[in-house]
Amino acid sequence: MDNKIKLKIVGISYSQIRSGAYALILAEEKGLHHIPIVIGASEAQSIAIRMEHITMPRPLTHDLIVSMSQAFGIKLTEVFIYKFEDGIFSSELTFDNGERQITIDSRTSDAIAIALRTKTPIYTTQKIIDETGFMLEMSGNDTYVLEKDLTQHKSNQNLEDLTIEELELKLNLHIELEEYEEAAKINEIIKSKK
Repeated sequence: MDNKIKLKIVGISYSQIRSGAYALILAEEKGLHHIPIVIGASEAQSIAIRMEHITMPRPLTHDLIVSMSQAFGIKLTEVFIYKFEDGIFSSELTFDNGERQITIDSRTSDAIAIALRTKTPIYTTQKIIDETGFMLEMSGNDTYVLEKDLTQHKSNQNLEDLTIEELELKLNLHIELEEYEEAAKINEIIKSKK
């Protein structure tokens, strides 16, 4: 088996491949390759909330899983993206309670949402990087920004310029945050676009 390669989360952008989906971008921690993983809107929202360190009034499902694990003294030690087949990434979560270690199968988007909340390392194989990875062209200062980055939900971006899918994600985020005035404004824009 390949040696494990540590990954970091770079950001989330609207998927150009699948309507209503988002691309979670991971990158080698010590390398230049990036991996795009297509995820659903609710998983994108959960990951974006955590990336922005937003505290929700009530726990999301991923928060609940983390709270339950911690309450029972179970620690997530690793997320491993071990397979890519038919366009789907497969992942495993490895848990440890101090007496035994257990590995369970997980959707990659859920595994990463939980890993973000527990500061758990994420790994993959060289084979997966070779199959799915790409290299981004860097600007002069070696930084880049993902187009339409969903983690910037509070930015001063003109809402009229967003697609209906992007607006719906922002609408759901504002509802979860109980920011109902913002949600109402976005809902009106969505209605006008339909």
